[in-house]
Amino acid sequence: MAGRWRSGGWRALLCLPLAAALCVTALSGCGAVPAPDDPEGRDGRAVQRMLDQRAAAVRNRDAEAFLATVDRGSAGYRAEQRRVFRQMSAVPLDSWTYRLVRTGGFEPARVTGRRLAAQVELRYRLKGYDTAPLVSAQYLTLAQRGGRWYVANDDGVVDGKRGLQQLWDQGTVDVVRGAHSLVLGVGQDRRVLRALADTADRAVPALDRVWPHAWAGRVVVEVPASLGHMAALLGASADGYRGIAAVTTGEVGGSGDEAPADRVIVNPEAYQVLGDFGRNVVITHETAHVATRTATTAATPLWLSEGFADWVGYRAPGRPPRQVAPELAEAVAAGHLPAALPRDDDFRFGSDSDSLSRAYEQGWLACRLIADRWGEKKLVEFYRTVGRAPERAGAVESALDEVLGMNLADFTALWRKYVASKLD
Repeated sequence: MAGRWRSGGWRALLCLPLAAALCVTALSGCGAVPAPDDPEGRDGRAVQRMLDQRAAAVRNRDAEAFLATVDRGSAGYRAEQRRVFRQMSAVPLDSWTYRLVRTGGFEPARVTGRRLAAQVELRYRLKGYDTAPLVSAQYLTLAQRGGRWYVANDDGVVDGKRGLQQLWDQGTVDVVRGAHSLVLGVGQDRRVLRALADTADRAVPALDRVWPHAWAGRVVVEVPASLGHMAALLGASADGYRGIAAVTTGEVGGSGDEAPADRVIVNPEAYQVLGDFGRNVVITHETAHVATRTATTAATPLWLSEGFADWVGYRAPGRPPRQVAPELAEAVAAGHLPAALPRDDDFRFGSDSDSLSRAYEQGWLACRLIADRWGEKKLVEFYRTVGRAPERAGAVESALDEVLGMNLADFTALWRKYVASKLD
């Protein structure tokens, strides 16, 4: 294996900026979207009608109707929109809608008429795969001509926020379908996408064997052309994702139509250097995040959510703990046995890679301990019990007592002995 790699965790696309790219508490803290500034006013209604026409054009695959919503005075953007519409032609859409959320104020222009910065909510579903819509914020610049509103650009800014790229903004999307997966790629050899779909198809049954609770039972994987393109999909700096093989985007703690769809986003530069074992671990880890999404809440610490995902990923026998946790093994050998379970801050992307690896390894061994001593069903029960707590404070302590009959101090002491015994 060339270099260090790490499968990622949850990444919120609805709440930016994010203090820690893995921070689960931030995922459930998005709150309600503000109401439009002028939802019932004449301009607001006119903008929404235009957005409805634009959405219908996407659903109907009608390029000319789509371009009819684009400002003719924005020639460069119009050409770009024609290209983007063509690039998403293979994407299997089940639904696509826009909603005007709020505006940044109506601004008069000397010649071109009025211009408007608007926040728009895009909601779409992939046919046969999404049980709920993916929700993404767009920040558009709108222009009014002849009494009608048009999209003049998608680089609008509202309260200092900009929208995120979608995969089809980056190039023509190639689509590969698996038995339990859908892989969307840009700039990738189709054989790479097929192999990834095969890996995801193995990961879904692996989750079904350990997670007996309802979930979609399928995953959607996006493979951009490069690390930089991955970062653009996440609205983040590429430096924070070097060596990160994949992350899962979504919003935890919801259910049904209340929770947006999940996406596993692969970093092709880190993923391709892995062997078959590493790739299986990465995709199974991310699939675990998808499966456990509704049971993961603000009460769930990252050592548990990431540790559980790694436990599922490494559940197949064949690799001893010292190989799975080399950074922690080195620390233990040097006499640095961890004193406490890792904090959420220890999982921050872009931090020291050795410390990040040790945090994952510590969480993995904590979950492995529970599965070894109390059984896999108890580990799942513990995970779900923690997630049902009304807040983070006391959630782990209460679940330890209820499910395992142990307090936090005793569990920590037992875990430290377990770490030492497995890595010594």
